[in-house]
Amino acid sequence: MYSKKLIDSIEKEFETLKSAGKFKVERELDGAQGAEVRIAGRQVLMFASNNYLGLANHPEIVKAGKEAIEQYGFGLSSVRFISGTETIHKILEKKLAEFLGVEDSILYSTNFMSNLGFFATITNETFGDSAPYLDAIYSDELNHASIIDAFKLCKKENVVKRIYSHGDVALLEKMLEEDKEKNYRFKIIVTDGVFSMEGYLAQLPELKKLAEKYEAMLFVDDAHAIGVLGKTGAGTPEHFNLHGQVDVLSGTFGKALGGAVGGYIAGKKKIIELLRQKSRTYLFSNSVPPSVVIASIKALDLLKEKRELLDKVRENSEYFRAGARKLGFKVLEGIHPIVPVMLGDAAKTQEISQKLLAKGLFVVGLWFPVVPEGAARLRFQISAAHTHEQIDQALEILSEVGKEMKII
Repeated sequence: MYSKKLIDSIEKEFETLKSAGKFKVERELDGAQGAEVRIAGRQVLMFASNNYLGLANHPEIVKAGKEAIEQYGFGLSSVRFISGTETIHKILEKKLAEFLGVEDSILYSTNFMSNLGFFATITNETFGDSAPYLDAIYSDELNHASIIDAFKLCKKENVVKRIYSHGDVALLEKMLEEDKEKNYRFKIIVTDGVFSMEGYLAQLPELKKLAEKYEAMLFVDDAHAIGVLGKTGAGTPEHFNLHGQVDVLSGTFGKALGGAVGGYIAGKKKIIELLRQKSRTYLFSNSVPPSVVIASIKALDLLKEKRELLDKVRENSEYFRAGARKLGFKVLEGIHPIVPVMLGDAAKTQEISQKLLAKGLFVVGLWFPVVPEGAARLRFQISAAHTHEQIDQALEILSEVGKEMKII
């Protein structure tokens, strides 16, 4: 039977993943996300969450979500253009656009969907002109999986995809110079604002200059920077004094801003209106639930009212980074609350991750193909919700296991 062949093939693949130490295991939390969580009935320190501002279980966020359900119900059972748009959706979009310093924004179910929707719409639409065309996309090799998958939705006959080595602005300029005389309809430079496996920041000032010089659009996925970087938490552009100057931003409410769901595209009003009219991942996906919308509005308000959250996550990140380095671990440089501790070997990384959890510290190990071969690491993610006592406790456990495994 065909189904048996499929199941046999799947089982073989599982065996391959397990033998290579690459089979992923989902840890089940018994309660809310926070600086500490319960796993299998045990309280453990959480250092594997994008909950950078500690808002995932913040009492005011929870209260806003509860009140929204009471007033607006659980869901809207519809897409936006039919009966899935409420006034609160427009309020959030306007508030977000103002926060980012752009003309308009549009909500998606997730940031994955926003990235898919943007590139498929921009590159596949003829915009009333039936003449043949070719667009060019220039993408950093370490861009997020959602960007890589978005390119797969672009029609091959209409798009040239050029991948430049991570952060290699000189190579990118060489590509743009080579293509200067080619009759491309649109040129789009694409980058993460913060690269999630390393915590590295994109070189936005240089990318902005190249975009202007070669008349290209600059697209920045700022999912890991929104709520974290910049004077007000408006992300990578604000950090580099380019607030409101990036052509297109994508991002999420699913990390620092409450940790639920909901993605967005933000930029010029005409681009946003085009997405409302043409983007399939927007048009044919259910509306973001009212509770998430209201809680996301509250998250933006809290970020404005409680700037100390920004200061706290930055201070905590440096405190942990310095502590891990002092213990003798190799830690990637950076200012972001993503703090990779480099180990190199995948099997060793998987083993230490398991030992850390057994001692009460939850941190995720990453290895190929998520990161390059030989660059396996523990990715610590720091939160404003962490106390210095919790960070010290995490460092103590890390030291204990590191010595036990003769890493330090």
